[in-house]
Amino acid sequence: MKMRFLCFALLACVTQAQAATVLYSQNFEAPTGYIPSTYYHDLSSAPVNSLYGNQPAGFTFNHTYTVETLHISGGRAFGNGYQDPQHKGGNYALGMLESVQDDRLGLNFNVAGHKFLNFRLDVSRIGLSGGNGPFANDAPKFRFSLFDNPLGQATINGNGVLLSSLTMEGANSAHNGVFNWTNLVAALDASRASNGNVTLQIDLIRGGYAAMDNFVIAASDNSGEVPQIPEAETWAMLLAGLGGLGLLARRRQALIA
Repeated sequence: MKMRFLCFALLACVTQAQAATVLYSQNFEAPTGYIPSTYYHDLSSAPVNSLYGNQPAGFTFNHTYTVETLHISGGRAFGNGYQDPQHKGGNYALGMLESVQDDRLGLNFNVAGHKFLNFRLDVSRIGLSGGNGPFANDAPKFRFSLFDNPLGQATINGNGVLLSSLTMEGANSAHNGVFNWTNLVAALDASRASNGNVTLQIDLIRGGYAAMDNFVIAASDNSGEVPQIPEAETWAMLLAGLGGLGLLARRRQALIA
């Protein structure tokens, strides 16, 4: 009975995992050849694409201006380093300016006939002491837009045909580089995509300067459905259980024969 229950549980996990397809996940923890800039010691002097070579085949980040990589645990930002009391950022995250350069980031996918492209991420404002310059006092507000991209090109706005758009905001945070992460899940309607190829555009529209981390992007027929990425131990248990299922099936066939 216990084995039968385990089999049902494992099959349920597999069925649930198949309900949505994870297209992309990235926690930005493995930049290659990170070199801090000479002036802003917490920021990389290299573009995002050159730092993250461990991307899926053919994948690139497409952005206007910078979209920087922040060295959260480097200890040099704001004189005494960033502070991450929630411990969500790890060692690295992405930074984006609101209006001084109007940074935008474009990610291109194929939803393969699914109705939604769902996007889960953590966001936080980054504030300087006194709130001067682009480092505003407002809570960060992002616009997530989905564009049709029938040619599947590397772009930030597909072919310019907007399929879906929404704005979401995070919590405010203290000055001097203190992160206050908010987890957001954006559900974007991809049902009108010409052939499944779409471009997800990210734009900070309020907050001056903000960080993003822990991307998980999924195609699904359900709005907002983003599977959890299993830990290595979970996958090991699942594979072991599936192996057990195969063994039971072979034994049953032997008994019937």
